[in-house]
Amino acid sequence: MDIFEECAAINELLQTDDGVEARNRLIRLLDSLGRENQAYNPLLNHLIRESGLYPYLEPETSSWQDRFVYESFKVDIGQDEPVTLHSEQSLVLKHLLDGDDLAVSAPTSFGKSLIIDAYIAIKKPTNVLILVPTIALTDETRRRLNKKFSGEYKIVTTSEVELGERNILIFPQERAIHYCDKLEQLDLLVVDEFYKASQAFDKERSPALLKAMLKLGEKAAQKYYLAPNIADLNDNPFTKGMTFLRMDFNTVFLEKHEEYKDINKNVQKKNDALLRILGKQETKSLIYAGTYSGVDSVTTLLVDNADKENSALLSGFSAWLAMNYHPNWKLTNLVKRGVGIHTGQLHRSLSQIQVRLFEEEKGGLQTLVSTSSIIEGVNTSAENVIVWSNKKGKLKLDDFTYRNIIGRGGRMFRHFVGNIYILEEPPIPAETQLELMFPDELLADVDDEKYKQELTKEQLAKLLHYKEEMSQLMGQESFERLRNEGMLISSDTELIATIAFAIKKNPRLVRGLANLYAPTNDYWVWTLCNVLKLVPGGWDAPYAKFAEFVRALSSNWNLTIPELLDQLSEQDVTIDEFFKMERNATFKLTALLNDVNVIQKEIVPVHKIDISPFIAKLSKAFLPSCVMELEEYGLPRMLAKRITASGLINFEDEKLDLHSAIKLLRELKPEIFAKTEGLDDFDRYVLDYFYEGIAIQ
Repeated sequence: MDIFEECAAINELLQTDDGVEARNRLIRLLDSLGRENQAYNPLLNHLIRESGLYPYLEPETSSWQDRFVYESFKVDIGQDEPVTLHSEQSLVLKHLLDGDDLAVSAPTSFGKSLIIDAYIAIKKPTNVLILVPTIALTDETRRRLNKKFSGEYKIVTTSEVELGERNILIFPQERAIHYCDKLEQLDLLVVDEFYKASQAFDKERSPALLKAMLKLGEKAAQKYYLAPNIADLNDNPFTKGMTFLRMDFNTVFLEKHEEYKDINKNVQKKNDALLRILGKQETKSLIYAGTYSGVDSVTTLLVDNADKENSALLSGFSAWLAMNYHPNWKLTNLVKRGVGIHTGQLHRSLSQIQVRLFEEEKGGLQTLVSTSSIIEGVNTSAENVIVWSNKKGKLKLDDFTYRNIIGRGGRMFRHFVGNIYILEEPPIPAETQLELMFPDELLADVDDEKYKQELTKEQLAKLLHYKEEMSQLMGQESFERLRNEGMLISSDTELIATIAFAIKKNPRLVRGLANLYAPTNDYWVWTLCNVLKLVPGGWDAPYAKFAEFVRALSSNWNLTIPELLDQLSEQDVTIDEFFKMERNATFKLTALLNDVNVIQKEIVPVHKIDISPFIAKLSKAFLPSCVMELEEYGLPRMLAKRITASGLINFEDEKLDLHSAIKLLRELKPEIFAKTEGLDDFDRYVLDYFYEGIAIQ
């Protein structure tokens, strides 16, 4: 490639206002020069400046004017050295520093989170709350901000923790709702991936996210909402008064390889294509498999065909998985071949460990096979993205999600070009209009006077019927108190009415709740089955199987996971089902039991039944309180158990809260590495990763 000719072509595109094509050609040129280890000349640096990609400037070979721009766009982001922003990042930051409320749509490679860091470093706000879609993203965001701001801010990720003088709070939406009453005022509310507030994109989570946006938005002096690939935003009460900025500014180029045209839906050709693509790659690859069955198909193919890696780290990981989870689990075999699995069902610390291994330069995982959790759960990316499936669950991928997936290709400063291998026909390109509106599932929490204009006639009628029905079932005063104090987790009028009706009509159900704090768990199954039936089909397992799982889970601290699986052998609970059911038990079932408990105390107070202690234990998967929280920070339960058994920290102490536990872990770090019994090399690797995430700035 003749550099001067290519620069001339790029300059011509810039002169004709074709900035996107100019930027794409420029990025490809930078990639080519990087592979040949060539320095940039002043002309190339000038084109980088003209295209707004200021971080890519090489100041040593730039003219003084271009060097001036490189220095002028530097900002403090909480690190030792300031960082140069690109032109569009700088524009967004200026809006925020001016006090504007922003809803920003920008590509995955834009660097939206860097702007949050710059805002905190420059403005030094008292309270910032960042809403993220998953617990995995909670920890990833916490780790990033902990490195920069832990010396000045208390970083809060769990709803039990009290506020400090200055706070950065990072929550998924459900936790944020619980914490809302502790907050008097927020300087900035950030909602990451706010497109999930639309039922079109996340039917299950959108009501909780909308509820959090409403409640927290009222306390926020300023709002910053982020999403990728949105063309337009409808008028709605959730983003009222916010400026919508659509930024189509990419910092990497996506090179698409349309393999599906040759494959033509032939399964064998598709398998061969995947093995061929992986065989020629020396860099990391993300495989989007679409569904759990897709993940299973891809991983079976790789177990049968991929060679084992010569890596002591991965061999250690495989042995660690066999001992702590299950020797015959497919993942134990896969990781020896440099392949990991990322789905929403795995234990949190397992997902974190695999992403860490995937980001290792040498000796780590080369390939990660994923469902949509890779675009929802973490901010990782790779030089190669392979779209194995054009499905998301049972449905075909829409263009919005597809662009989100391929947006994981490439990474600033590491891979200018992301290679996208498309093995099934992609969706037809479409502009995404984001529609935010009140769903029926939010009606129980809506002030119908305040939002009368936003609700449909049908919703207003439904809300009136709900109020009348609930007032009859539990009395006007009790019902008003429940609404005003926000004691219910669900906002679904139909579910709340179903619970109230069941309690009123079935005294045995209420009396049966007492089984949940009896000395033995012999009668839990009957009670839990009756509670589970209130939400038919919502548990990914038959009622009895799920109830038996919860009963076995009560031994979670005393038994290992292999021992629990052995105990559940009659129910045929696999390791993958174990993860799924533990997640459903700690989130969905605890939320349902909370609402059952609150309503029964109002309708039949004479029984004096309160299952709050049981709900608290179940929400922690029957582990000591801070053990479950530390697992989110990257300390697996089996290591916490060994630290306790070695007499170093008593995690069973009910008075030990999360931040006290972290303080102890920091203070006792040398002893924990030296005196914890039975630590192998991989345990130490995991501990190192955990300690990185809690180090004080």
